[in-house]
Amino acid sequence: MAKDLAKAIGYIYVDTGAMYRAVTYYALTQNIWDENGVLDTAQLETKIPEIEISFKLNEETGKPDTYLNGICVESEIRGMEVSSKVSEVAALPFVREALVAQQQRMGESKGIVMDGRDIGTVVFPDAELKVFVTATAEVRAQRRYDELLSKGSPADYEDILRNVKERDYADSHREVGPLRQAEDAILLDNSNMTIPEQNAWLLAEYHKVVDQEE
Repeated sequence: MAKDLAKAIGYIYVDTGAMYRAVTYYALTQNIWDENGVLDTAQLETKIPEIEISFKLNEETGKPDTYLNGICVESEIRGMEVSSKVSEVAALPFVREALVAQQQRMGESKGIVMDGRDIGTVVFPDAELKVFVTATAEVRAQRRYDELLSKGSPADYEDILRNVKERDYADSHREVGPLRQAEDAILLDNSNMTIPEQNAWLLAEYHKVVDQEE
């Protein structure tokens, strides 16, 4: 939804969730989790300055891909292994501090559409337009299930649904940058909306802000 809006209005799109996924993927590939599944947070903190995340437009899809230290990891960060661990990484204050700083630098010149779980409350509390998008856990799990299948990746609906619920709980209860709706955000429940319907709704909300400013 955010990607489509950015494309329609000529803005830059930044997927902040992908940034936390990229850090999680980095930790997995660098064996910063031990054999017992315990994350070595001290080691990760020393590595944070070495982690550079960027986005580049994919000419075939017309949408941005996520790059970790210059290597495209768009497919790798969407798998269940990363999904099951990203909330743990995203809850770490030093990770959030580093990535929020990167995100704020990206937005200094404005002209961006950014999505993530703390954008309207922490990263850009003064954003001109904030939309808190939600849907039932079952609908979101089905969407992720369909997305993984379309990419040829193995997927189990019940595992995905459990992960969605666990991430919602973890992200809404963490101490730093918890998931919550900003007081001035517009609520959109798109559980029963088609993609064209939600895109039209969002574009209309964007024009309300732009037209008012003009």
